[in-house]
Amino acid sequence: MNRRGSRVSALTLMIAVLAPFSAFAGDDVVETGRLLAILLDAGRGAVAANQPLINDASKGDKGFTPDVFEQQLKEKFKGRTGVDLGNLKGGGVPELAQKLLPELVGAAKQTVANNQATINKPGVAYKGFTPAHFGTQAAAAFSGKTGIYMKQTTTDGLLRNANNKADEFESGMMKKLGDAGYPRQGDKVMSEAVGGAVRVMLPLFYGKGCLGCHGEPKGETDVSGYKKEGAKEGDLGGAVSVKLPAK
Repeated sequence: MNRRGSRVSALTLMIAVLAPFSAFAGDDVVETGRLLAILLDAGRGAVAANQPLINDASKGDKGFTPDVFEQQLKEKFKGRTGVDLGNLKGGGVPELAQKLLPELVGAAKQTVANNQATINKPGVAYKGFTPAHFGTQAAAAFSGKTGIYMKQTTTDGLLRNANNKADEFESGMMKKLGDAGYPRQGDKVMSEAVGGAVRVMLPLFYGKGCLGCHGEPKGETDVSGYKKEGAKEGDLGGAVSVKLPAK
């Protein structure tokens, strides 16, 4: 399919998804954005949990297939939200989220499928398929298919991928998310109606497993070839940013 065909398909899907829901209450739109952001981060968490396996140079086939990933994704998502991805209509989930969550699951599974050759390559330790790589690719695939804006983003001082550069709104929000008083647990999001859209941001805080690449000593080259940022556990590393039509 050519680029024009891809754009038309994405637009068609977005219209099909959104058309029946022109009267969404603001709370439902925010909740949809929150659930989408958590789902992407749950996928990041599944990749993180399997990072030692992925980077095991002594093994070829790791068994970390798209189906195995999906099961772990569903478990992590349900643990954080109480939502069963296999029964979205029975869980009080907004109708828009019922349409979009499966699309993101599909994009996430496809991302793992696209990286099977890398994941299963023997004789190589660092594979370059990390939670951040997964998140960038899955968000882009989801946005390309649905027309819904989603990305990982971070501040300029922490930016490693130009595709994740924060826009003006995201930069302003991250100043608030990075405040020492902002909850580090509970998946609290920040949201705001901007220009006919609802913007939702879920903060991503550094955990212990992140510090091997992003921790101290600051300036030391990590395994991926980037300079460590000198971060500490609980520091803001970035955010998942989602933008949905307000109506």
